[in-house]
Amino acid sequence: MVYTYIVQCADGTLYTGWSANLENRLAAHNAGTGAKYTRNRLPVELVYFEYQENQSAAQKREASIKKLSRLQKIALITEFRRLSPVV
Repeated sequence: MVYTYIVQCADGTLYTGWSANLENRLAAHNAGTGAKYTRNRLPVELVYFEYQENQSAAQKREASIKKLSRLQKIALITEFRRLSPVV
């Protein structure tokens, strides 16, 4: 299983990535060993994720999400939260 994800950093920055182990990746971000973009913006919170069939599909989806504007990403996150309420 591979995931495409968006995390929101403490300063509001949205960062997109992909990982086969989402839990470990988020732990790395919050330990300061994740992407260079999140190191000075801790902590990060997972705000969106999608399951992908394989690494290639995850990379393609990550690239398409990166092309979105901040407002489009926020709309995607809002829709995700609406469809996947936390119980």
